[in-house]
Amino acid sequence: MLDVVVIGGGQAGLAAGYYLRRAGLDFVILDDQPGPGGAWRHTWDSLTLFSPSQYSSLPGRMMPPWEPGFPPTAHVLDYLESYEDRYSFPIERPVSVTSVQAADDGGFTVTAEGRQWRAGAVVNATGTYSQPYTPSVAGAETFRGSQVHSADYRSPDPFAGQRVAVVGGANSGAQIVADLFRVTDTTWFTLREPTLMPDDVDGRVLFSVASARVRSVEAGEPDAGTGSLGDIVAVPSVRAARDAGALAAKPMFERMTPTGVEWTASDGTSRSMTVDAVVWCTGFRPVLAHLEGIESQLHQRGDSLRDAQGHIRLRGLESAAVPGLFFLGYGDWTGPGSATLVGAGRTARQLVRALQDKT
Repeated sequence: MLDVVVIGGGQAGLAAGYYLRRAGLDFVILDDQPGPGGAWRHTWDSLTLFSPSQYSSLPGRMMPPWEPGFPPTAHVLDYLESYEDRYSFPIERPVSVTSVQAADDGGFTVTAEGRQWRAGAVVNATGTYSQPYTPSVAGAETFRGSQVHSADYRSPDPFAGQRVAVVGGANSGAQIVADLFRVTDTTWFTLREPTLMPDDVDGRVLFSVASARVRSVEAGEPDAGTGSLGDIVAVPSVRAARDAGALAAKPMFERMTPTGVEWTASDGTSRSMTVDAVVWCTGFRPVLAHLEGIESQLHQRGDSLRDAQGHIRLRGLESAAVPGLFFLGYGDWTGPGSATLVGAGRTARQLVRALQDKT
């Protein structure tokens, strides 16, 4: 019986592996990808980090420098592969976990493709990238143009010469507008006015601000609204789009028609626009379908893994309902910036300390 099964071999799973190895725990990492890199294997071509490489590292090994500017995806992938090689983690891939069950005698049984692993604890580090979220918009089913989520967007080439609506006011939306605007007639739609950080602020500052903000809220102090990881870092491509006037966002459209979109302007008048394609930069949801078995077990006992809003109930990083079931790397609900490279390491250390306290 293993001490821990880690489900997911992306950046969060690797960070967990580093601290589990240091703690002397017996573990395995099960990853559904064919090779290293996790979600970084599936990004669009022009994506870059928005922090310098030295501020974007996992524990125990600095990311090699990248000059000039911010590291591209290929550099991150090389780093993650070399990180795995350095520590020789016990990773099995491709392995798609289908079920996690709490065992009657304690611990868990993890099942994947006819195989099973027994462990005293499970760390869910499956991320969100394979479960993109697209909001429900009236008339979307009638739209005759193309619709693509940022999870499947790769480059502007298929959209050249088209009228494109980009939806979503965070970093992905701004960066994809910046990718598209030179070869398409691009319009940016957001739920609220997007916040662009000053040119001299990058992800390291933003992460520190977001961390302080989360700590203040947890302490019951007023939310000063000083910044969050959803604010937009002015990487060079975004600055170029901003300076060209391409980042003037319109309020989110309310309806889709067969040929375009309709919305209400700030003056209350109805507006419409013909578009050929919509790119949804609207985020992701945690990949947790493998926990349906545990949720069923809890339901039979009159308990629940989730709260009334559907969120996983946690005490720290551990399930409030199932001792030994941990979550890592899903965003601020698993620690400030835990879905970032540097944030994954900080929260993984906290998680493994909690595991050690239980053993």
